Amino acid sequence: MTFKKRTGKIEFEERIPAKDWLRHWWIWVLAVILLGLVAYGLLPKSSGQPAGGAAKSGSSPPQPSVPVTAVAAKTGNIGIYLTGLGSVTPIHTVTVKTRVDGELTKVFYKEGQIVNKGALLAEIDPRPYQAQLTQAQGQMIRDEALLRNARVDQERYRVLSGQDSIAEQQYATQKSLVRQLEGTVKFDQGQIDNAKLQMTYSRITAPVSGRLGLRIVDPGNIVHATDTTGLCVITQLEPITVIFTLPEDSLPSVLEKLRAGAQLAVDAYNREQTKKIASGSLLTTDNQIDPNSGTVRLRANFPNKDHALFPNQFVNARLLLDTRRGVTVVPTAAIQRSPQGTFVYLVKADQTVTVRQVKLGPSEADETSIDEGLAPGDRVVVEGAERLREGSKVELKGSGPGKSGKAK
Repeated sequence: MTFKKRTGKIEFEERIPAKDWLRHWWIWVLAVILLGLVAYGLLPKSSGQPAGGAAKSGSSPPQPSVPVTAVAAKTGNIGIYLTGLGSVTPIHTVTVKTRVDGELTKVFYKEGQIVNKGALLAEIDPRPYQAQLTQAQGQMIRDEALLRNARVDQERYRVLSGQDSIAEQQYATQKSLVRQLEGTVKFDQGQIDNAKLQMTYSRITAPVSGRLGLRIVDPGNIVHATDTTGLCVITQLEPITVIFTLPEDSLPSVLEKLRAGAQLAVDAYNREQTKKIASGSLLTTDNQIDPNSGTVRLRANFPNKDHALFPNQFVNARLLLDTRRGVTVVPTAAIQRSPQGTFVYLVKADQTVTVRQVKLGPSEADETSIDEGLAPGDRVVVEGAERLREGSKVELKGSGPGKSGKAK
């Protein structure tokens, strides 16, 4: 075996006999073992701890606090509401029609105008009816003159009949003529009254107060009393009603309140139930239950002074059936749900939370009453609950909705 060594610029070879190398094999084995021990000492130890040995065996890092918002439960009043779908229904909706035939000469209203009962809306050409009135009056003057003359003859025949100067039959005939002429005069009076009535009908007035719709017939058209479309439509807006439905199971409690003389408040909300449109009161219930849907219809009355409710508008009606007073109230956002039931995260004095099972009562707006599980003053988490577990450390970052609110 040949080994080359380089020292500076001088190179030389040293040959070791093969037999000498075999005699010193243990030296090579010992060198390999020493190299292995050195390599093992330089590697990090796999004890599950970070390099440097700062963490102690069996210890865990401190758990960080979870920022949450908590509020205190309070004592307040909660209304018990029954909610049903409904539509705005006017008390009166009138299609204004003409009662006489003729040309529509004038229209005195504007589309969408609010009119009062008796306001002049339109006018039909009155001249034909004026002519009929004149004819009836002339006929009556003629018949009244004949009646006066017949009465004079009747008086004369009465005297002559008492003197036996004329036949009794002639006197009886004259009395009959007077009766006929009296009937003719009365008929003429009827004709005059009818002509005056037609003159009145030629001026079309509003039968009810309300809002006018779009004009159906324009001036210049010939209208007839038999027309089905009419001239315009008037819808009463003040007051207005809402007809809504409730399940039949709710009917007994509503009827009990009505029999006791209670005036039940009803609020109308928009389609999303996010905005209250108007407030009114319950008028009555229907006299039967719909067997197909198992619901009953109710009618509520609304003053509607601001015209916020519009005919045939879809609304959600909320009937206030009762009010529970002095109950424990928390924001609805604090209520959590699980397969085991409803619960809240209760903040303890050591700034940790615990799971508290609760029994819910009625809800109103964004608040819910608690029948069992909480007391006024208990702090519950309303924001940040999705990151909490039993015993989690929390950091309160402010007051949530309802913390500073006053009890109702």
